[in-house]
Amino acid sequence: MEQWIDALFSDPLLEEAANRFGTTSAEAKKLGDFENYVYEVHKDGKPYILRLTHSSHRKHEDIQAELEWVNFLHKNGAHVSVAYTSVNGVLVEEIPVEGSSFYICLFDKAPGSLVKMDDERFGPDLFEGWGRAVGHMHHVTRGYQAGEHKRDRWEEDDLLNFQKYLDHSKDERIIREGEKVVHDLKRLPETEESFGLIHSDIHPGNFFYHEGDIHIFDFDDSTYHFYVSDVAIPVYYSVWWKHRGESLSVRSEYGEKVLYHFLVGYLQENHLDLEWIKRIPYFLKLRDIELYTVFQKKWAPENRSEKEEELVDGIRKRIVHDEPLVDLDYEKIYKRAEREISKLNR
Repeated sequence: MEQWIDALFSDPLLEEAANRFGTTSAEAKKLGDFENYVYEVHKDGKPYILRLTHSSHRKHEDIQAELEWVNFLHKNGAHVSVAYTSVNGVLVEEIPVEGSSFYICLFDKAPGSLVKMDDERFGPDLFEGWGRAVGHMHHVTRGYQAGEHKRDRWEEDDLLNFQKYLDHSKDERIIREGEKVVHDLKRLPETEESFGLIHSDIHPGNFFYHEGDIHIFDFDDSTYHFYVSDVAIPVYYSVWWKHRGESLSVRSEYGEKVLYHFLVGYLQENHLDLEWIKRIPYFLKLRDIELYTVFQKKWAPENRSEKEEELVDGIRKRIVHDEPLVDLDYEKIYKRAEREISKLNR
């Protein structure tokens, strides 16, 4: 979290936020503070997730739109963490602080647990479950009609303002590459099959695995985007977290494994043409540049740890040298997944 926002946060603010939802911060456990303050709290012996979002990050209507969609997904059978109304009967509470605000919401805590990269469960069964969960979300979302409040489109994301966050001399090549990929994506056709509201950040830190099912949470980045982005992101983070220091061939071999099993699950729940799968490289490159940009925004160079500097430098070198995260035969992987699904349906 940016230091100036941290200075506005306090224990009394946390207690007030918890009270708005009929709970307390007495035994609150901090779970994260990268873009939002996230705590586990308890009410009547049951765990919940309390999230506090600063107004510099999201507007009230953005969060309202997010929670309405999450509850729609939950109502339609998706394994997502439902959002609750406060003691005042609203999904989003606002607490003013020094000319700005924190927006508060409360979610169910998902069952299960995170699966780390070195866990033996992080393999084919999980990848297929991951694909089924995302495919189901996309399938039911095709019929979703937003209410008064609506999430932004992907190209409105502040992180795509590369000129704002990147060094104009050091990162000139990256700025050009970012602007080019955004331009290319804007030219793609938007249809009911290809484009809609997506999670946009379904990496292994944003779901729990429980009895063979993926339970997805943290819809803070949800946006109107191409559905295939939600297919590319699992490939991106699985490869980047596990093999970012390895060669392109090692990354690609692992990426093929992840994408194949993901598609076996996804295509059982939702149809997405091969032509969209072939466009995954656009979305992998975009995530590379977005991630590099968010690190520049969140981590001041003088305050970075050695590990943080290593992460930033690794992404930068790949972008500057035009080296993809993975180099895959997308048509071969897609058709192999289709054949496997045909076997399963016999």
